[in-house]
Amino acid sequence: MFTQSESYERFMGRWSRVLAKALLDFAKIEEGMSVLDVGCGTGAVSSEAGRRIGNGSVVGVDPSAEYIAGARLSANCNCSFEVGDGQRLPFPSASFDAAISMLALNFMPDADAAAREMARVTRPGGLVAAAVWDYGGGMQMLRTFWDAVVEIDPQAEALDEKHLPLCSEGDLGRLFKEAGIAEVESRPIVIETRFASFEDYWEPFGEGQGPAGAYLASLTLDQRRGLRDNIEDRLTTNSAGEIELTARAWTARGSIAS
Repeated sequence: MFTQSESYERFMGRWSRVLAKALLDFAKIEEGMSVLDVGCGTGAVSSEAGRRIGNGSVVGVDPSAEYIAGARLSANCNCSFEVGDGQRLPFPSASFDAAISMLALNFMPDADAAAREMARVTRPGGLVAAAVWDYGGGMQMLRTFWDAVVEIDPQAEALDEKHLPLCSEGDLGRLFKEAGIAEVESRPIVIETRFASFEDYWEPFGEGQGPAGAYLASLTLDQRRGLRDNIEDRLTTNSAGEIELTARAWTARGSIAS
C-alpha cells in the first residue's frame, strides 16, 4: 500500500512536509532535544526536526525498508534511520526527549500498543505528539476522490479512507490518555494544498500509493477514465489554472509524568 518512496513523495509527501512544520511547532520541538519519529516514512518529520534541534538528535523508525532508504537520502547529519515496528520499539525506556508520530498511527494494527511504546521510550517530563489526516471531510484532496468513487461504484464505500481509525476529532487525545500520557491537548491543523493543474492533482494517484492508489490500480482503463472525468468535474481552478484545496489533520500532544 505504501512502499515506493519517490511515488509517495509525489502523492502525499509534499503535503506531509508542510504538515510536519506545523506539528513540530505544536509539539514544541526545540534545540538540543533528542527526538524519535515513529512511522517516519520518507522522513518529513525527521528532516524538519533535524533543522530545529541543532546539536540534538533524531531517530526515525519505519517498517518499510524502501522508505527508510529514501529518508536517508534527504536526511540532516543529525538524523539516523532504522527499519522497525512502532508497536514494539527497539529502544530502552526513557531514551528520548520527545516521540512524534505523523500520519502513521491510524495504519498500525495496534495503535494502543504504539502509543504505549511512544510513552515508554520518552523520558519523564518529555513530550509525545501525533497527527492524522481528517479523512472524513477535512482532507479535501482525498475526500474529492472517494466521493467520486462511491458515486460511480457504491460497493467501494467500504474502502473509503473515512473508515480508518483515529481520524475523527478527539480520537488521538483519547488514545494518548488511555496510554497514560498526561496533560493531553488536541487541536486541528489546516494546511493549503495547491495543485498547479488538474494533472498535478490526478497523476500521483496512478502511482499506487495508499488506499486510493490501490483502488485506482484495480480499475480497467475505461473505469479510470470515467473516474477521472467525474473528479475533474468536481474541482474548480483559479485564474492561473491552479486547484486550491485544504487539508485538515487532527493532532494531540501530551507529556510523560515525572
